[in-house]
Amino acid sequence: MVVDDHPMWRDAVERDLVAAGFDVVAVAANGTDAINRFKAARPQVVVLDLQIPAPAGDAVTAEVLAHDPSSRVLILSASGEQGDVLAAVKAGATGYLVKSASREELIAAVRRVAAGDTVFTPGLAGLVLGEFRRMSSGATEDDGTPRLTERETEILRYVAKGMSYKQIAERLVLSHRTVQNHVQNTLRKLQLHNRVELTRWAIAQGLDDLDGPDDDRESA
Repeated sequence: MVVDDHPMWRDAVERDLVAAGFDVVAVAANGTDAINRFKAARPQVVVLDLQIPAPAGDAVTAEVLAHDPSSRVLILSASGEQGDVLAAVKAGATGYLVKSASREELIAAVRRVAAGDTVFTPGLAGLVLGEFRRMSSGATEDDGTPRLTERETEILRYVAKGMSYKQIAERLVLSHRTVQNHVQNTLRKLQLHNRVELTRWAIAQGLDDLDGPDDDRESA
């Protein structure tokens, strides 16, 4: 589903997604219509502008995910301001692109978000990671935290840095399924529900600060 109050932009995004092979099941121009049409169409991914007539994009994100937690929200906004980015992520958005992104970047982001990956415009990932780390820095460490294996911790570090399962598999010379299995095991151990919660937990543990080989070349 594509949600944007500018008809020309909304139509262009819908056209690009359809041309790339996606099935656009609904479009909306404001928050109320977005929520109602989401409930009727049940899209797997919502491409959503933040600055839409009320309720705004962050509120829409929270509402649609409360209705169907398996859905994914990709914010596509003209704003790259810290407050807007963090409001969207706190509401549950899985990705955030600014509207200067290319058609190819948008298509790739929708595919990754649909697969459960987190996607951010370059420069915004560090902002989000740093903010959640600061939010968690005052929390008392829980001595009862389940122990993770070395491999689970290694994969979790790359998850915290925003890498896709495919990128992690290539980096560690593992199969895509093996990486998924390690992540699922980690989710069960930590009693978390999805990759977004797992990323936040990893950031709280400072795992995104642990440098590894070739980290400077990781993709957003």
